[in-house]
Amino acid sequence: MTLDLVSTPTPADLRQARLDHPKTRARDLADSFGVTEAALVAAHVDGTHVVRIDPALNRLMPAIQRLGDVMALTRNQSVVHERKGTYEDYHAGAHASMVLGAEIDLRMFPRHWVHGFAQLDGPRPSVQVFDAAGDAVHKVFLTDGSDRAAFDTLVADLRLPDQSDSVTLTPRAPVEGAKSRPEKLEELRHEWAAMTDTHQFLRLASRLKMNRLGAYRIVGTQWAQALEPGAVTELLHLAATNAVPLMIFVGNQGCIQIHGGKIEQVKPMGPWINVMDPRFNLHLRTDHVAEVWLVSKPTRHGMAWSVEAFDAEGGLITQIFGKRDPDTVAFQGLLEKLPRAQRGAA
Repeated sequence: MTLDLVSTPTPADLRQARLDHPKTRARDLADSFGVTEAALVAAHVDGTHVVRIDPALNRLMPAIQRLGDVMALTRNQSVVHERKGTYEDYHAGAHASMVLGAEIDLRMFPRHWVHGFAQLDGPRPSVQVFDAAGDAVHKVFLTDGSDRAAFDTLVADLRLPDQSDSVTLTPRAPVEGAKSRPEKLEELRHEWAAMTDTHQFLRLASRLKMNRLGAYRIVGTQWAQALEPGAVTELLHLAATNAVPLMIFVGNQGCIQIHGGKIEQVKPMGPWINVMDPRFNLHLRTDHVAEVWLVSKPTRHGMAWSVEAFDAEGGLITQIFGKRDPDTVAFQGLLEKLPRAQRGAA
């Protein structure tokens, strides 16, 4: 499916495209027409189908908490993370905010919550937020257990004066490829060994003018071992078979969504590997996985291990950690079975 228009499609063109392809996923349809998903959603703003709403977290999150049971969705180019639950325990922050519910666990970065919409019709009304470039940051879909009256109140309270059917966007920031500084290797190893919290890692890499993947490629097998691209799929199968709980992180610039617990049904479908559990779904494009690293970081509570997948451009796809004691040893047992890359550490 391609667009045969010479110029950029108008909102009317996009509305017609939606009518012509009702079963196509919104992101796939937008990509096929060379526009962002935010532009496709904005084209339907009319007060009946879609309404523009304020995406400011301190207004939006309290309203979402009142919706009851919903489905939270966060994605990037390569993986979709869907978790049912109730938004609970919201913590506001100028630079980072959190939702720390029993099922829905989020880390949010407010400056990327730029364009907000409420989808009013269809089988699953929703709240959808996009960044300045028009890429999806986070979505909340109503379920059969949601409070529709609370959703209607959310729309009425957060409705913006501007209800235009087009959206002004800024260029998408390019993915930063692996950035290493071999001359800083000994300093990297020394400070890595001295870490007491996993959150210290990004500050360490930034101070040394490196990034996550660049540091993994040079630090050595004591801290980062290269795995085969199929290791992520293997880990999901092993965790399901052995009932070992995982912490599965999926994020973009504006939001990181975390599943904590066991997974049960792992199913391949074409290039996708899927977790299809009643309260949690994961859909990962295995053909996007270019590098996988088994990473260990010291903390004050002991070693933290993760399996981290990257795409061909160096973008982070997902991180998978084990849950803390009493499951740490079981997770380590799964890691020992993962296929190491033949090339060794890059």
